[in-house]
Amino acid sequence: MRKPMGWTARDIPDLTGRVAVVTGASGGLGLETARVLAGAGARVVLAARDGGKTLDAAQDITAETPGAQVSIVAVDLACLDSVRTAARTLVAAHERIDILVNNAGVMAVPQQRTADGFEMQVGVNHLGHFALTAGLLPALLRAEAARVVSITSTAHHLGRTVGPASVRGTGRYHPWRAYGQAKLANYHFAIGLHRLFRSAGVPAASMLADPGLSPTGLQRTAVRTSGGRSQRFFARLASRTGLTPAQAALPQLRAATDPSARSGEFYANRFIAAGPPVRRPVLRQVGMDRAIARLWAVSEQATGVGLDLAALRAAVPT
Repeated sequence: MRKPMGWTARDIPDLTGRVAVVTGASGGLGLETARVLAGAGARVVLAARDGGKTLDAAQDITAETPGAQVSIVAVDLACLDSVRTAARTLVAAHERIDILVNNAGVMAVPQQRTADGFEMQVGVNHLGHFALTAGLLPALLRAEAARVVSITSTAHHLGRTVGPASVRGTGRYHPWRAYGQAKLANYHFAIGLHRLFRSAGVPAASMLADPGLSPTGLQRTAVRTSGGRSQRFFARLASRTGLTPAQAALPQLRAATDPSARSGEFYANRFIAAGPPVRRPVLRQVGMDRAIARLWAVSEQATGVGLDLAALRAAVPT
């Protein structure tokens, strides 16, 4: 029976022998997630863009947990060539990957484009992770029961289904609307991947997590790059009432490690900005099938990567 205080990092089972990849692990929630996974015995790969910050993060983890197995791989999710290189490096280095936490992201930034010409927020938060997950399929499917965790936000309620125009960033741009759209893409990606795994009958799970509001680098970057009134408001709100990074990382940690969690489930804080991580219902069901199908078509065309039953079956080890 679950103790009254709810699920905490102390409930994570021994992860010795497991391999975990965490994107955006050079700081914020990614670093906290990597720190806890390494402390539980996992071999953790910090996948991030800034090499210096990532090295500092690795040293921070090993200082706290002597003997922790931590390595680094460079990946810039705003560049599909970088994503492909990182995926090849990881598959070559690890026979299997047990946990993939697609944590990295940008939030409410001014209008920008990725190296491949996509709107920055959907490009980094979704397309980069879509391509990375596809590239890691051979290693994920060699694991006994791999888990892929996608990170969404309550801002997904602001989003509309991703289409070709929004991927290219054409039309009128609004930072928070674009962020909501990217987070809705993460939401639909997690559910779509769950359905794909289930249809293929592979031993892998796709989970969804929402960390709530926390004063991390994501907030600071949004203020620094945009300086908008809404960005400053949410940064102040996060600093005054938000969760600590360690608390905010708990939903994705539970999705990644709780033996009782199941594919297709969604974990978030009980009171959005407070409380332990709990299972939440998957909402926005009306039109979801059509939205996921559209997302898949747009994502495969944009990235040049197939993530379908044929790709899954081809990746299953013989």
